[in-house]
Amino acid sequence: MIREIKEDDFDQLMTLYMQIHDNPFPEKSGRVMEIWNKILEDDNHHIVVAEEDGNIVSSCVCVIVPNLTRGQRPYALIENVITDEKYRKKGLATACLDFAREIARRENCYKMMLLTGSKQDSTLKFYEQAGYNKKDKTAFIQWL
Repeated sequence: MIREIKEDDFDQLMTLYMQIHDNPFPEKSGRVMEIWNKILEDDNHHIVVAEEDGNIVSSCVCVIVPNLTRGQRPYALIENVITDEKYRKKGLATACLDFAREIARRENCYKMMLLTGSKQDSTLKFYEQAGYNKKDKTAFIQWL
């Protein structure tokens, strides 16, 4: 089942996120829960998940960014694409990205952008097969 995140999904999502760059499970401090609630309340911030057997096993984030160019149409940013290593190669990340694309279309976005730090051919090919290209734009990152 592909759906948007719910309030009680925090623990499962954070467990999945532990597979992103060995991200530790965060302490449920006031600061962390404030961020979680801010995300849940933000109509432009969408966390899409794939659920199998009652467990969240894949996810991506889709953020809609209001914009004053391109006829004042927003654009979407995709981030934190992850599938549990035991559930890969089943189309779940693709389904999450497809769901995010439908959100972007519904919001009248004119484009979606996705960045990856991966240099693995299989990952890059996956994103290309999902409809993204690496030819139209050049990405620059400044770490803060």
